[in-house]
Amino acid sequence: MRNGIHFISGLPRSGSTLLSGLLRQNPRLHAHISSPVAAMFGSLQVALSGRSEYHPLVTEAQRLAVLKGLFENYYAGLHETKTIIDTNRSWTGKLPGLLRLHPDAKVICCVRPIAWIVDSFERLVRESPFEPSRIYNFSPGGNVYTRSDHLNGPKGVIGLAYQCLKDGFFGPHADRLLLVPYDVLTHDPAYVMREIYAFLGLEPFGHDFENVMIEADEFDRRLGTPGLHAVGAAVRPPNRTLSIPPDLAARFAQSQFWADPKRNLRGVRVLGRPAAGMPQERELEVET
Repeated sequence: MRNGIHFISGLPRSGSTLLSGLLRQNPRLHAHISSPVAAMFGSLQVALSGRSEYHPLVTEAQRLAVLKGLFENYYAGLHETKTIIDTNRSWTGKLPGLLRLHPDAKVICCVRPIAWIVDSFERLVRESPFEPSRIYNFSPGGNVYTRSDHLNGPKGVIGLAYQCLKDGFFGPHADRLLLVPYDVLTHDPAYVMREIYAFLGLEPFGHDFENVMIEADEFDRRLGTPGLHAVGAAVRPPNRTLSIPPDLAARFAQSQFWADPKRNLRGVRVLGRPAAGMPQERELEVET
């Protein structure tokens, strides 16, 4: 990767699309919504493993070359002139291998209280009540509780990302992570972008926080989830309260491990909270 590669990971509905929309304003960077590279990376690992009858013919050097070539070929024509920022929520669970291939890579992790993530998915369901989503296996049944259970299961959109985030946060490569809380990004994007550029070792860029653009309408339509990657033109904090039932929100009261300094055993950098007086997303804030 001639101009380097870094990654966006973390939790869904936590600002990764917004962050990509900002980063792509910089002509020296390439960023977009989640790419298929992580899935292809896993498929290649299996194909090159002992599961294949050809495993004895594949050397470790060949295995590394093929996996590294995946990134170079997928981003052919881009990495020659731009630094690549690849997005996928599973990258924090693949850090040992990822850093073997890209020793200088760093990972920006977008995070948000789980209750607010569930709430955000529910708002999408309510906005398209007649179109079942791939996120829920196109099932038209269920309710807010069953949908939450599906999302937070071990293989669910939230559950898997949450486990991968903990893997990276508490693992030996935690120094490669920078956590960006959603409320910090939306309240003070200028501060967040300055910190990201410093973290990645890149030259700062003047971003336009009033005109953020990213196009993924067709991708969202095929998922049966219109608006999944929609972002507002201007970076603004959401002005709303939780709309999911209070008892459901209460299930996630202790999920925000990154906000507790006592649980941050490896000193992972977590960008600071917004200035005093600014409203913040709280796990148990509910509509009355």
